[in-house]
Amino acid sequence: MDFFERFQWLFMIIAMFIGLGLGQLGSIAGAAAYFITPFLIMMLFGIFLQTPVESLKEGFKSPKVLRLSLLINFVWTPLLAFGLSFLFFRNTPDVFIALIMDMVTPCTDWYLVFTGIAGGSIALSTSFLPWNLFMQFISIPVAIFLFAGTVVEIQPYIFLESFLRVLLLPFIIAILTRNIIYYIKGQSWFEQNILGKIGIFQSVFLMFAIMAMFASQGVILIENLSLVVRLIIPVTLFFIINFSIGQLIGRVFKLSYQEGASLIFTILARNAPLALTIAVATFPERPLIPLVLAVESLIELPMLFVFSQIMLLFYSKKWWWDLT
Repeated sequence: MDFFERFQWLFMIIAMFIGLGLGQLGSIAGAAAYFITPFLIMMLFGIFLQTPVESLKEGFKSPKVLRLSLLINFVWTPLLAFGLSFLFFRNTPDVFIALIMDMVTPCTDWYLVFTGIAGGSIALSTSFLPWNLFMQFISIPVAIFLFAGTVVEIQPYIFLESFLRVLLLPFIIAILTRNIIYYIKGQSWFEQNILGKIGIFQSVFLMFAIMAMFASQGVILIENLSLVVRLIIPVTLFFIINFSIGQLIGRVFKLSYQEGASLIFTILARNAPLALTIAVATFPERPLIPLVLAVESLIELPMLFVFSQIMLLFYSKKWWWDLT
């Protein structure tokens, strides 16, 4: 975990405050909105470029853990997301939608870092990554129409156009770029010279997007600070419940500690940047949704660190069935 990854949450907070400051300048506030989507698309391009699509088959080397991961992430978690959103924000549609969009999208990057901190299997977690990404192409539309559609009207054409433009198009371009580099320079050259730098690339564009977002719409967040504070409770409950589910599943199915840690962080970490991009494109008239998603990611990163330390405590105390 390098310096930038370790303090990414801090850089996000700094970007948020810089954006709020720039938002006080009328000319910048008006122009900033035009940069949000391009910055987010570039960020997604970086995520997709480092996604090892060719390793889809690697997941089959641990079919039990893969099946458990997919079942929890794409069956149980959407139900939990709807339940928590309905319980806490059924009368606040924008926050209701943001909470669901965040919780139904499994992470495709940060979870690897925290899996490593907790002593989980990085190789196993990496094999989940393309599966998590591909399944989101299905789960996001379903969640938006099935759950978010209960509180706001969703225009299918607008959503489909946004989905294709901000998600599928950068995904296709990233896969083509990766394969072209493989063809010209080889896979080893790509891994040695580009792969390690993509994380910083995508993080920088995420910071720029957050800065632009808060510069253009920060006043809306300030007007709804009480809603932001209320987010802490359902997000914390999400982590506690899914962590407990992961612990229970790990013991029932006799997963090793490394397998259990990999499973737990796969079902804990969420893909707020991806949800953020779709929210900006799909709900341009509801700026509170992406703002809430940005704040959720600031809550999530410290949570992931806390639970990685809890897993290390479990390991040191031998509170896992295969360690006793």
